[in-house]
Amino acid sequence: MQTIAFTLSGDYVELNQLLKLAGICDSGGAGKMIVASGDVKVDGKTELRKTCKVRAGQVVSVGDVTIRVASGN
Repeated sequence: MQTIAFTLSGDYVELNQLLKLAGICDSGGAGKMIVASGDVKVDGKTELRKTCKVRAGQVVSVGDVTIRVASGN
């Protein structure tokens, strides 16, 4: 299992953009397709909202990859 630490530059990042910025996919559009497939979990719950606001302290999982979101402040 791979863990990625992601530091926010604002209050939140949209889920599809987080997947792109963390290197899970090549574009926000590809991120939307991954979310729509039902393979993404936020804090352990399946998330289908492509532009869900992910904030510091939340954990996003995609397959065997975990993204831990931290505050940049």
